[in-house]
Parts: sequence; structure tokens; C-alpha cells
Amino acid sequence: MKNWTKFFKKHHKWPSLVLTLFILLFAFSGIVMNHRETFSSVDLNREYLGSEYQYKNWNKAAVKSGLQLDGDTALIYGNVGVWKTSDNYKSFENFNQGFPEGIDNCKIEKILKTSSGELYAGTLLGLYQFKNEVWLKIELPVSEKRVVDLLEVKGDFYVLTRSHLLKQNSSGFETLNLLAKANYDGKISLFKTLWEVHSGEAFGLLGKLFVDFIGLIFILLSISGIIYFIYPKWMKRLKTKGQGTKEKVKFLKFNLKWHNRLGYWMIIFLILSALTGMFLRPPLLISIANAKVDKLPFTHLDDPNPWYDQLRRITYDEELDRVLLASNEGIYYSDNFFETAPVSFPNHAPVSVMGVNVFEVVKPGKYLVGSFSGLFYWIPERALIFDYFTKTPHVPIKRMGPPISSHPIAGYLRDSDGREFVFDYNLGVGNMTDENHFVNMPEQIQKAPMSLWNLCLEIHTGRIYQYIFGKFYILFIPLAGLTILWILITGLVLYLKRRN
Repeated sequence: MKNWTKFFKKHHKWPSLVLTLFILLFAFSGIVMNHRETFSSVDLNREYLGSEYQYKNWNKAAVKSGLQLDGDTALIYGNVGVWKTSDNYKSFENFNQGFPEGIDNCKIEKILKTSSGELYAGTLLGLYQFKNEVWLKIELPVSEKRVVDLLEVKGDFYVLTRSHLLKQNSSGFETLNLLAKANYDGKISLFKTLWEVHSGEAFGLLGKLFVDFIGLIFILLSISGIIYFIYPKWMKRLKTKGQGTKEKVKFLKFNLKWHNRLGYWMIIFLILSALTGMFLRPPLLISIANAKVDKLPFTHLDDPNPWYDQLRRITYDEELDRVLLASNEGIYYSDNFFETAPVSFPNHAPVSVMGVNVFEVVKPGKYLVGSFSGLFYWIPERALIFDYFTKTPHVPIKRMGPPISSHPIAGYLRDSDGREFVFDYNLGVGNMTDENHFVNMPEQIQKAPMSLWNLCLEIHTGRIYQYIFGKFYILFIPLAGLTILWILITGLVLYLKRRN
């Protein structure tokens, strides 16, 4: 029995010491990520981060698209906000006046100028209109903040969020009823379910606060564990010097008592947090990527909206009088502006689960579709899909691994001369028309900060540890998750043995 106790003590102590710093970072970053809007004003200077996090050649979704205004005047927008050019993208001036402080508040998904001359911006945290030389926020009748696309059809203005399509009316905006697609089965992706259980969002604000509390428990267990490791050796040194340790012994007993109790009382939730987190990153993510499950009853996920968190882009084919709607599962169309259910195309261009970033009508019935799966020229009526870079027919390749192509597309624009520029997330901008390179990234834009939330995302997903582990960083999350589970189990066994 003593040997077993020794075994569990050893296997609880040393893995804990190795992972303590990482567990603290997981917990702190998770708490920040749970409250993006609250921390949206906090930014960090990219100069203090590694080369992987520096802007180079307009990469990292710095630009998603541009909007031509008059002649050589245009707006360029993306994760660096909005910038105005008056010389066909050769120089830029800041056009972010009115957005709240913090780079997260001026991350732009789409800018649209209506036929009546009004200028709107759909952002990560809401809809804005440009009036009196500043951006003014417009409240929408839905709880979600993120606007993913804007559209004008026959003088009517529409706003697309990740779950709703809204139409502007005389008093503001109304939510349109998007009917369920034909194959809708009422289920939701397992990934989405695990994501919202892991963050607590499935249970609303109280759920998120409870998960924050679990994060604090992880922090307290880590700190109290370090204290229990350091204090005995420190007290031994004090004793050899003839100094009293009575108060320190009392504190050590108090520390151990609550270390054990907190771990025991919250063990189920601690294990659930570690377990769900392991499946939200590759390679374990691959095993659940296509799985669907019933919606959890009485949770945020049990939403009657058949398009909940699925909508990504919308566009209008004027010649065919057809609206096209891109979701995270495919592309649909409507010839009567959604009076009936959207219809799925029998074939469609490859679309990343992370969303469509480019959705353009090139000619009637011919579309440009770009995502982290690549950039494609798509003719649905003829079931033709061409790789836009090689100009050859697309040949699907089944492969295990992250759903990212060698050319993850973040954005696309045409300048006043009709030249096409494609923005690769990793490599940056490339000219698809001629040999003229897009202007170098001005220092003022290149120094755009990173939001605290994004840094926490890099920490929480383990991507930031590639500086330590290289290509093997992708294994960090599952291995760390398994180690945390083992730490929790060995700690529980020791506590039960001690109590008995």
C-alpha cells in the first residue's frame, strides 16, 4: 500500500510542477477569452511578440477587401481597421474615427456604400454607419454582435450576422425568417457543442461565469501546489537557523486542506474542462470534425433557429435575380429572396469550416469563392470548379489534417485599374493580373497592435508554443490535456486514501 501511495504522490507532484506555468496560462487566457467585448479595448504591441505575429506584406487578414468610391479613391479594410486611399492604393490615411478604443473594435468584415450614398461597416462587434466624419454604432434587434456581411438588393439594405439576416425598415431593422434547408435534421456539430460547453456559453452568462470560476480553481490549485512543494524545504532551512516555524506550519496545513478540498469538490468540472478542451484542437479535433449530435436541451444551443451560428457570407447575382448564401456547411441560393427555404447547390466550391472570406459574382452564374480551403472559380449550373491560381479543374483530395490549403485565402480586391489582388493569410498580397506589386505595407499600418483576446487565443490553443516545440506544438494540447487528467486523478486517489 505504501508503494502505491508513493507512486501516486510521485505522479501527482512532478507532472504538476512541469505543467504549472502552462495551467496558469490556460486559466488566465480562458477567462479573458470568455469576455471578449469586456477586454476589447486592451491591445499589445506586436514588437514584443515573435516574428510569426508580425504583419508582413499585408498578411494575417490585415486586408479582407476594398471598396471603390470615386476614381482612385477607395477604402481598404480588414483586421487593421479602415484606411482611405486617394491614389489607387499607393498611400493611406486613417479612417477609423468613431470606433471605440482597441483593435478588436475596428476589425472589419465588410464595408458597403448604398445606392443612396450611405456608408456602412459590418464589424466584429457591431454595425456602424459613417456620419459627420465618424463611425456611429447602430443597434440591431439581435443579441449577437458580429456582422459578417452587408448587402443591398433593389434599394433594400440587409445585414447578415452569423445566425440572422436582417432587413432595414423605416424604424430600424427587422429579422427575416430564414426557413430551414431541406436536409435540416435539428442537430448541431459536436465541435460546436464541446466549444460552448468548454467555455460555458451553452448556459449563458451564468455558465461562462461558472467556467471562469473553474479557471480560478485551476489557478488556486496550481499556486497552492507550488506552496506545498516549496514551504517544507524553506521551513527546514529556517529550523536549522534556529528560527520559529509555528505560523508557517499552520499556514501550510491550511494551504493543503483547501488544495485537497477544492480539488475534491470540483473534480467533475475540472475533468470536464480538460476533456472538452482536448478535442477542440487537432489532432483530436479531426475525430469529431464531421460529427453531429442532438442539441443540449435547456441550453443556449437549444435554439429553434435552423441557421444558428452557420451564416458566413451573402451575395446577389443581379442578372439571375438570385441571392446566394454561404454557410459553414455549404452554399445555398434563393430565387425569391427566401420566401421559401434556401436550396442547396448540388455541387459547390470547397469551403473551409472556418468560413468564406471571398464571395464575389464575376459574371452571371459564375462566382469567385475563397476561404482557407483555397480560391476557386465556380460555375454551379455546369458543375465546374477551377482552381483560381492554376486555372485547372479542381480535383478534391481527401487528407487527414487541419482543413487548411497551401493558400489560405483571407481577402480579395480589385483596384481602379481592374487589377486583382489576392491576400493569402500567411504569404500576404499577390497580384493576379500583372507584374506590378501591391504597395508595401506602410509602417503606420504594419504596427497595428494585437488584441489581448487574440494573444490569449494563441496561448489557449497552444499555437504560441511552436517557438518551444516547433512543428510538434500541435501535440501540445492533447498531451497537456492527458497530463492534467492524470494529475487530477492521482490527486483524487491521494485525497481519498488520506481521508479514509
